[in-house]
Amino acid sequence: MGKREGRLLRPAVLPLGGRAAGEIDRWHHGDPMKGIATILMSAVLSASAATTHHATAQTGVARLTHQQTQAIIKAGEWHRGCPVWPSQLRVLSYQYYGFDKLTHIGQIVVNMKVAQPLSTVFAKLYRLRFPIRDGAFSSVYGPHPWKSGDVTASFECRNAGSSPCNKGSVTTTHWSNHAYGEAVDLDPRENPYVGCGMTRDKTAISYMKRSWRRPGMVTPAVRRAFASIGWGWGGSWFGSTKDYMHFSIDGH
Repeated sequence: MGKREGRLLRPAVLPLGGRAAGEIDRWHHGDPMKGIATILMSAVLSASAATTHHATAQTGVARLTHQQTQAIIKAGEWHRGCPVWPSQLRVLSYQYYGFDKLTHIGQIVVNMKVAQPLSTVFAKLYRLRFPIRDGAFSSVYGPHPWKSGDVTASFECRNAGSSPCNKGSVTTTHWSNHAYGEAVDLDPRENPYVGCGMTRDKTAISYMKRSWRRPGMVTPAVRRAFASIGWGWGGSWFGSTKDYMHFSIDGH
């Protein structure tokens, strides 16, 4: 189970720099209008190249920076005794299609062993235009975590959650796959954790009716995207307890 705000992907336009200076000589030795056209075309090509570079430079897999590691510790999501060390985690930056129909960059912290496979899954979700509400690093590990109440996330050093059928503790006594960075919770509000006809998230009650398909709800195509790397879905668990948001390396 999980509880993030993506950044809008905006093109960066690079200055013409030396290219423009190079065109000055042509201006003095050729047709003025041709020179203007050449300069304008250079600007267009430079802007296009900058946009492409900007889009790809922000996606991919990277080690945690010192600042990111400290943010995770300060948020209480890692401490000594957790089953993995920060050095075993990676930040996966990915493009996602938001509920606002715009492209955003999300960042999810996952185990180094699953980072590359998951990058292919998120690329498929983006091509499917599957909407993600909130995928920002700060929405999990920032000063106001889980504020949106609908954050797509992975790493949290915690025990597995207990079924809503259990009226006692909300957690069990064994590590969740999230504690290893080997699980992803996708749009928790639209895909709640339910049991015995109940959910602990009151904002997700209407989404317990799975036959009424709405944006952000897990679809067969989304399930196939995760299944392509061998991951299972909590919505297919036996019994009355279902974790519709939850995908993990072993299906648990």
